[in-house]
Amino acid sequence: MTYFTIIRGSAGVGKSTISKLLAKIINAEVFHFDEILKELEMNYISGEKWIPLDKFLKADKLKIPEFREKLENGINIIIDGNFYHKEQIDDLIKNLNYNNHVFTLKADLDECIKRDKSRINKLGEQSTKDVFNLVSAFDYGTNIDTNGKLPFEIVDEILSYLPK
Repeated sequence: MTYFTIIRGSAGVGKSTISKLLAKIINAEVFHFDEILKELEMNYISGEKWIPLDKFLKADKLKIPEFREKLENGINIIIDGNFYHKEQIDDLIKNLNYNNHVFTLKADLDECIKRDKSRINKLGEQSTKDVFNLVSAFDYGTNIDTNGKLPFEIVDEILSYLPK
């Protein structure tokens, strides 16, 4: 059974780490939405608190054919990102029309800030707070608490919800 998984959450919550580990286990290809936006020159502009919905939907439209081709060829995909616009998640689900699973990774704001500070490409405390507030405005899919958990523990929890 081919499916796609969306891993969403705040900056510093561990989306990329979890997506990469999960992909190895379920033999999936990972797409990092931040990288997609950067590649399409639709990414965050300094001074903005967010990327507008229209940029995400335009990126969806450009990437959905590639996502669909992978799925049609039996390749599971993982799409990770902040996904702070509910409409973008709805758009992907509607237009891909494959089995899907959405997970919201959650951590305390202080933990996200601490993790961001240890990154090579730091987002910064204020931007981390801004993204945290945007992502926390709504829940979508299955919530996974990452506080105090090792990456493999989080992946194990996600795997418990995915098809065997």
